[in-house]
Amino acid sequence: MSDKTKDGLGRRDFMIASLATAGASAAIMANVAAARAQDTAAPPAQSAPQGTVYAGDVIDGKRVVSTLDVADLEGGKLHRLYFRGVEGPSGQPWLVSVAVVRGAKPGRRVTLVSGVHGDEMSSIHAVQTIINGLDPAAISGTVMAVFDVSRPAIESMGRRWPNSGRGADLVDLNRVWPGDENGPGAPARHAGLLFNRLIRPNSDYVLDFHTGFTGIDAPAFHLAKMDVPEIRAMAELFPIDQIFDNAGYPGLLTDALFQVGIPAFTPEIGNARRLDLTMIPLFVEGTMNVLKLHGIIEGPMGRTGRDTGIFVGNSLFPVLATAGGIVEHFVKLTDAVSRGQKIAIQRNMFGEIVAEYTSQVDGKIGGLRSDATSEPGNVIAFVLFNQATPSGAEAYPE
Repeated sequence: MSDKTKDGLGRRDFMIASLATAGASAAIMANVAAARAQDTAAPPAQSAPQGTVYAGDVIDGKRVVSTLDVADLEGGKLHRLYFRGVEGPSGQPWLVSVAVVRGAKPGRRVTLVSGVHGDEMSSIHAVQTIINGLDPAAISGTVMAVFDVSRPAIESMGRRWPNSGRGADLVDLNRVWPGDENGPGAPARHAGLLFNRLIRPNSDYVLDFHTGFTGIDAPAFHLAKMDVPEIRAMAELFPIDQIFDNAGYPGLLTDALFQVGIPAFTPEIGNARRLDLTMIPLFVEGTMNVLKLHGIIEGPMGRTGRDTGIFVGNSLFPVLATAGGIVEHFVKLTDAVSRGQKIAIQRNMFGEIVAEYTSQVDGKIGGLRSDATSEPGNVIAFVLFNQATPSGAEAYPE
């Protein structure tokens, strides 16, 4: 597809205009921008890499690169590499596992990202399954998979990067993109290296796979900017339950890519810390549909959102606990609920009801607390709904 739209605007101009239309909360932008680690300017990112740079190391038969240009790789083959990320406190670099299916014929480049949070195992498994199901000799273009972006977090099965810059600290890597190769803080530097030298220069489209967060059961859903035609066309090809039509906010990988003209969205595969072998196939099927849409593989489309009656909402209402105690739900994931409907109660240790919770909007259940107990302030449920004028970008803790 040409980078020019029908009216002559470049893709980047069109996408940024769409983002401006969608809007973003000024408060969120201000809070996140303060943590972007941009005090020292990074080298200017290039629209294309300046050639693959091999670090000279070979680990388990896989070469290590510090910069990748997929055009340098032999066509018709699967290439497994390590990308050299930021160094840890011991001076050893954090290596990121990368697989590139380089087609025998030219075509578009789709990148599949997983492991930005360290407790999101279903996202990694889904990307592994997709890559292992491709025949390099039969595809056109390139599919690149990045499996373990946040290695330090994965080692401890934790959501956040355990950073030692200011003593013990936990940094959410999906709040620092596009990063800064020269900035304060290892996580921001790591993100900058991956963004500038791996992901951005080798991608026409990006799917950044995640799961729900620990403590919340989530359905099969996406976070996607549905007012952008290229993103909507991909997001609707998944046979899933829901799409949160979300404008995004600074710090997210998808937002950083969007800002440089690369269509990207976030598939969310169930719950953290476990493999959901029932839900993963839905996202594999949807991704294969996306690859067919872009001409990378051939064949008929599989099931899509039309087959599952996908529900799209532009706002997310959190029902927060007002007491401590044991939570008892009256609804299930994806259930339709109405304003004023009782959805949960909470009991103290005597079994007395200390709180009742109702939905304040008409919508569908988009998340339920999975832990049996809750403190005040925790999310009991999310309700996905539509309002005429969404109040800016809402932060879903993906």
